[in-house]
Amino acid sequence: MNDKRAMLLHFIAALAYRTQKAVRGAPEDFGTMTIGNKVRSPKDLVCHMTSVIGYAATFFTGGTFWPEPLPTLNDEIERFHSKLESLAEHIKNGDAMLDIMNEERMLQGPLSDAMTHAGQLAMLRRIHGSPVPPENFIFAEIDTANLSSDQAEPARPDAVWNEKL
Repeated sequence: MNDKRAMLLHFIAALAYRTQKAVRGAPEDFGTMTIGNKVRSPKDLVCHMTSVIGYAATFFTGGTFWPEPLPTLNDEIERFHSKLESLAEHIKNGDAMLDIMNEERMLQGPLSDAMTHAGQLAMLRRIHGSPVPPENFIFAEIDTANLSSDQAEPARPDAVWNEKL
């Protein structure tokens, strides 16, 4: 595997970690919260993230991908992580991409879009009144072999958390 593909896999693993961090320990009603002005609920946002990752996979497989919404946030989260695993397999296997796509475009397009949405999930947690605990992400245990929803706990959580006080 070349360095560019290895970096894509690491980014996908970081996406898995940060998404799970944003939803871990969320209150039961978090998935369906709304803030108005047609902003997606967390459940709908994760469904959209799955759509974005599925779209990225179409540059290996062709076709289209547009998932139907699932009943719960947890269902959406599991499907999202499954779709991350599927995309990563194409990258690991060295599968050819369609002519218009390359590693840089994959990163700047669908993968960066999905990471932006992981940040939106964290922001929605704060709006919901259940903020995500801060940590130093440089030391996060990002593992390209683990793209599941079972991500490591923070390696270096911040000792002081002024926002929670």
